[in-house]
Amino acid sequence: MFGQNLDVQLNSTRTEDTTVVWKNFHDSITLIVLSSEEGTSELRLERMLHMVFGAMVLIVGLEELTNIRNVERLKKELRASYCLIDSFLGNSELIGDLTQCVDCVVPPEGSAMQETLSGFAEATGTAFVSLLVSGRVVAATEGWWRLGMPEAVLLPWLVGSLPPQAARDYPVYLPHGSPTVPHRLLTLTLLRGLELCLLCGPRPPLGQLDAQLLERWWQPLLEPLRACLPLGPRALPDGFPLHGDILGLLLLHLELRRCLFTVEPAKDKEPSPEQRRRLLRNFYTLVASTHFPPGPAEKQEDAAHPAQTPRACYLVLGPGMGWQLVAVQLGLRLLLLLLSPQSPTHGLRSLATHTLQALSPLL
Repeated sequence: MFGQNLDVQLNSTRTEDTTVVWKNFHDSITLIVLSSEEGTSELRLERMLHMVFGAMVLIVGLEELTNIRNVERLKKELRASYCLIDSFLGNSELIGDLTQCVDCVVPPEGSAMQETLSGFAEATGTAFVSLLVSGRVVAATEGWWRLGMPEAVLLPWLVGSLPPQAARDYPVYLPHGSPTVPHRLLTLTLLRGLELCLLCGPRPPLGQLDAQLLERWWQPLLEPLRACLPLGPRALPDGFPLHGDILGLLLLHLELRRCLFTVEPAKDKEPSPEQRRRLLRNFYTLVASTHFPPGPAEKQEDAAHPAQTPRACYLVLGPGMGWQLVAVQLGLRLLLLLLSPQSPTHGLRSLATHTLQALSPLL
């Protein structure tokens, strides 16, 4: 407030052990986040605030947040967003909140699943349909992929944060595409953890999506659907060849805004999955804020004087750990790897490049 009175914009501050970041949205809502986690970056906290505000718009709509008539009623309505917001604050297995890319998995029979999904969408009369496993997109229609940010990330996160139900008819606003007019998010559970999502208007009614319709379209794919269930944390098809030194990876397609994220390789080795996720998230914030240019969807700081573009970087963690992290960018794809201490440093870039070339057809 003191800075605003002097026409000074102050976005963050640090104390001895805490980072504080705040953001004002539409001159109506100010969100503040504090973190005492060692190594927390401002980029991560800024993106978290954008996701939190997006979650608020998703549930109550922009009009309620910019033209507040009754604060107590708004507070009650926002309770429906708490589970989604809590998932951003916890140790999620997803990473789309940070990368601003949709968390995806690669199904074993992707073409057959995509064909069935498109036929099901046509039969139900909606262009926006996706198949989700544990909050990650298995397959989606072209209409679903055209959703803007942040709703493309928020909708799967929302479904993943809700208690299991056989079917839902959930009103949502789209923070980018339709912030003031609600849509209906219909979800149908095919198998536990595997859900169909439809984004639509007044039609179709939920009762029209009966068991016979689902069985007609999805019974022939029962085994491939079951094979999708372990893909949540794994992301990659069973048996996909990865180098034995790889402990975790994050692959991003910067134009399509999709990503693959897994810490499942070599599960019998240290560190723990939680620590692997933390290391990769911290490394992503480092490379995204200091080493690599913004993606196509983000604003270039100075288009008239572009800086030279790095192709790769690596980081070796300190004594007692020895784990190595490497990032390499080829075209529109960026790959981050967490590697065991045994991997020779001089071969990091070559290993990452070959891995990226092997993964590129998947995303």
